[in-house]
Amino acid sequence: MSGCLYMVGTPIGNLGDMSPRVAEAFRAADAICCEDTRVTSKLLAHLGISKTLIRCDENVIVQRAPELVDRLLAGETLAFASDAGMPSVSDPGQVLVDAARDAGIEVQVIPGPSACVTALVASGISCEHFFFEGFLPRKHGERVRRLSELACVPGALLFYESPHRAAASLQAIAQVFPKRRVALCRELTKLHEEVLRDKAPALLETVLARGEMRGEMVIVVAPPDSDEMTGIAVQVDAPDQQELLAKDIACALEAEEPASAIAKRLSQKYSLRKREVYARVLVMQEERDAAAR
Repeated sequence: MSGCLYMVGTPIGNLGDMSPRVAEAFRAADAICCEDTRVTSKLLAHLGISKTLIRCDENVIVQRAPELVDRLLAGETLAFASDAGMPSVSDPGQVLVDAARDAGIEVQVIPGPSACVTALVASGISCEHFFFEGFLPRKHGERVRRLSELACVPGALLFYESPHRAAASLQAIAQVFPKRRVALCRELTKLHEEVLRDKAPALLETVLARGEMRGEMVIVVAPPDSDEMTGIAVQVDAPDQQELLAKDIACALEAEEPASAIAKRLSQKYSLRKREVYARVLVMQEERDAAAR
């Protein structure tokens, strides 16, 4: 008879959020898979539990999954814990769940805190509908492109971010969504928990003025209002217009026309929002520069 895989949700900061089932699952496991053995060993020490730890971060979990499935099929019980929060949400645990399910192995989820849901509630931004993106791309042009693709989502947008990239991501958000309210949530459930809220450009200024900030962060972007959704719908219904716009931008870039001038001219020509055309110009400019390298 095969064993069982426990997916264990752990605190995102405050150890008081840990349920009794977390300790039960860890004690029942023959071994514990985790992202970082140092982080999980501290959690186990707090619980007074000693177990074999198996490193299963994003760099090795694909290679280790078959071996772990074999152990489960042989009757062992394994637990998986991410560094914090619910495993499989923007972390490698989903690979193991998928492999276990395919092998017909029982999977039990031990619910726990989730940074994205906690931030959504703490932000005060409408959460009737929301879309969790995880981490945005590292390059500015790719960030802008992805945010532009998400503009039509009729709900709040949630992003994970690290302290040293928060300002860069907020810059892209302010560029694509200058009228939307944004919340930056950091150190959730911890002593220095903080939620900063404002329109995207104003929040960016606040963060830049603050300088270095610590702690893992979640950025929540408000849903589009009716006017923005109307503008998006017009663009979606006009693919020919988008193709013509792309050709005009390409010609303008070839003529070395400044990005701001291109955006102003073409937004008037196609009756589009200047910021949306500007975002498209920057993306195409970066692609053109990359191809020329």
